Amino acid sequence: MINPQIKLLLGDEAVAQGAIDAGVSGIYGYPGTPSTEIITYAQRTPEVKEKKVIASWTVNEKTAMETALGMSYAGKRTIVTMKHVGLNVAADAFINSAISGVNGGLLVVVADDPSMHSSQNEQDSRVYGRFAMVPIIEPTTGQETYEMMRYAFELSERVKLPVLFRLTTRLAHSRTGVKTGEKLSQNHLDPPQDTTRFILLPSNAKGRYNGLIKMQEELEKFSENSKYNKFSDGTDTSLGIIACGIAYTYLMDNFLENPNPYPTLKVNQYPLPMKQIRELFQICDKILVLEEGYPVVEEYLRNNVFTENDKIVGKLTGILPRTGELNTDHVAHALGLPVEVNEFSSDAAFPRPPAMCVGCGHRDLYDELNEISKQIGSRRIFSDIGCYTLGALPPYEAIDTCIDMGASITMAKGAADAGIFPAIAVIGDSTFTHSGITGLLDAVNDKANITVLISDNYTTAMTGGQDTAATGRIADICRGVGVEEEHLKLIVPLKKNLQQNIEIIKNEINHHGVSVIIAQRECVKFYKKM
Repeated sequence: MINPQIKLLLGDEAVAQGAIDAGVSGIYGYPGTPSTEIITYAQRTPEVKEKKVIASWTVNEKTAMETALGMSYAGKRTIVTMKHVGLNVAADAFINSAISGVNGGLLVVVADDPSMHSSQNEQDSRVYGRFAMVPIIEPTTGQETYEMMRYAFELSERVKLPVLFRLTTRLAHSRTGVKTGEKLSQNHLDPPQDTTRFILLPSNAKGRYNGLIKMQEELEKFSENSKYNKFSDGTDTSLGIIACGIAYTYLMDNFLENPNPYPTLKVNQYPLPMKQIRELFQICDKILVLEEGYPVVEEYLRNNVFTENDKIVGKLTGILPRTGELNTDHVAHALGLPVEVNEFSSDAAFPRPPAMCVGCGHRDLYDELNEISKQIGSRRIFSDIGCYTLGALPPYEAIDTCIDMGASITMAKGAADAGIFPAIAVIGDSTFTHSGITGLLDAVNDKANITVLISDNYTTAMTGGQDTAATGRIADICRGVGVEEEHLKLIVPLKKNLQQNIEIIKNEINHHGVSVIIAQRECVKFYKKM
């Protein structure tokens, strides 16, 4: 008999279902792998519409964070979702929300991407959590992910702080059976009577910051008493293990047939439960720290807690790899257990490089730019984050840079200021509204000698075809920013238009000032959906 309480869910989907069942009222975010499926799942869940839960894509992560903070201010429970680099964009609001505090429960759900499957770096969001001095939750399994959403809301409302809820790629995109529980009602509207803590003038912020510092001892007590931070005794005290989040799963995967003989502390909540860590340190000869991402815990223990640093082993000692995803084999190697490589091992998999879809409009745009490069002899093309970034790869090799969201326009401006000509920026429609508009305004204000190509495919294609905030309005936005009408052009990147488009682009390159060319053509993959 099928149990309707058990659902087969990705870790991302367990986040969404856990939030829905915990009485969430708003889910906000910007799509970014590996976090995208959280809002995607919520938007297609009938329960969300029935309960009038808002599940909305925003222009960028900063606006998502601020919108979620506004809903929390009203007394409602809310989550904001993003990938790890998105937290850089949201950092201003995130850090300050720790000082103002929250009203209704607010969870900042961040999916980190070790191994850079679809990212520019491997940054570890736990560093941001420690920097902001807020509680951090890091689940081990899909079931824990679901359960800890409710726990994290309760914690947020109890301490009146945002809670950083951290996933990594393997957990976010692994599917498992999840047993769901009681469904809670949404909070009633209950804005604060005293709003001074939300006004971060220095006179208010100083007191709030002092209070945040004093609260750290209380937050550590919550971690010590958390049912998710578990100490397990062992028979072999030659080694003690601290296993954080999904690293605990990798550890236990090595003991499916035999019990784990080592005293082990499973860590799912931060600040670190220092009493339990000191107990482990006292009874064991060495301490192995297992964590996905940066050596956050290992470094903290070395630098701030224990003087016997030779007793702590992990990523900083080379027993575990410093980069990439942690996995079961890495843990086995650290434990001195045999590691088998077979045809199913990750080391045996043949890499398949990504490529733009056949029929993609970005292909035709790069054909045009490459043809122009042959004619003018030199060029510098500053690109951005999106499907079109694949233009860096053969056979196109058409772009020279890709740093972060929106950097194409501002880097082109800086290069032009230095004397590079022509300086060309290529940016997608969703990235343009995320972070490109302000850079374009800088360029217009300084009359920078750049040509901006906005490759508009009517969707956020790289992350699954989410709606873009710019659809049908890019030209109007450019006019509003101050781009001159005679240097605002529209082209359709198709092979039949190759020569015509080349002439338009060349003419605008030769204009001394800001030119914007909108290359507009529907995404071939999501055309039917649109």
